[in-house]
Amino acid sequence: MKKIINRPDTVVVDSLRGLAAAHADLLRVIADPAQVLRADAPVRGKVALVSGGGSGHEPLHGGFVGPGMLDAACPGAVFTSPTPDQVHAAVTAVHGGAGVLLLVKNYTGDVLNFETAAELAAADGIDVRTVVIDDDVAVRDSTFTAGRRGVGGTVLLEKIVGAAAESGADLDTCERVARAVVAEVRSMGMALTAPTVPHVGSPSFELGADEMEVGIGIHGEPGRARTPLVGAEGIVTGLLDPILEDLPFAEGDDVLLFTNSMGGTPLLELYLAHGIAEDLLAARGIEVRRRLVGPYITSLEMQGVSLTLLRMTDELLEYWDAPVRTAALRWGC
Repeated sequence: MKKIINRPDTVVVDSLRGLAAAHADLLRVIADPAQVLRADAPVRGKVALVSGGGSGHEPLHGGFVGPGMLDAACPGAVFTSPTPDQVHAAVTAVHGGAGVLLLVKNYTGDVLNFETAAELAAADGIDVRTVVIDDDVAVRDSTFTAGRRGVGGTVLLEKIVGAAAESGADLDTCERVARAVVAEVRSMGMALTAPTVPHVGSPSFELGADEMEVGIGIHGEPGRARTPLVGAEGIVTGLLDPILEDLPFAEGDDVLLFTNSMGGTPLLELYLAHGIAEDLLAARGIEVRRRLVGPYITSLEMQGVSLTLLRMTDELLEYWDAPVRTAALRWGC
């Protein structure tokens, strides 16, 4: 294992220390229990958004803390859910009197721990709502989940609901917008190589030189199938077709297309894949109104790509275009 770390058992806290140093104008980090908070939190009268999950998916979630997105993120150990006390502490720290919305990826540990934290916060008199994202069309159940996994759609969810909250929308409205995104977003990914969790020290799975894993999860979970490696056109088609069939998307739809690197895929290849996806959608009469390309929800150093499609409405488009200022995503400010 070759990684730029000191010790596997301190990799998360060491990384958070660097995040805090690099972005002190945007956020502050609390070490115990680990939380990444908006620098100006709590913002009085604003609905607070809290998310989180295992580390190793950076910039998710800590890189999306700031004006226009999250008020707090709770980083667990690598590929491990944050604990209820982390989430409860974050909710308490950012609650500005207008309620708190928890945005949770559909992994069993995340769902259970966020539910427990919500119960603790409710006992404190805080109005807490929870929305679970489950956009992965690859598998119905997996190693980590009961039901579909939450993957690339999480980034779009946090941006759009973050804009709603920043605009002054109340808790009911923020929850409604979040559920609208969950209903209209679908994703699927693939991998050429496996991630290596620092405290494990070896790849999560083995792939032959001529193999790829289709439908992979963000923790290195198995996908739909292990198949012979094909060219970029075949890869993109193999991801896009199941996404389009699932909702289903139709001719005349307006969409946001998110082409995501799983961590180790260079932009040269990522833009190539994105261009293919744009052409395939245009051929079906689906208009790409907005785009996002880059490593925004990763799996350590995994080589691979995921595609996410969100069917857009005028409301979602307005919230997507709204200003955002975080470590990893910013425009309009």
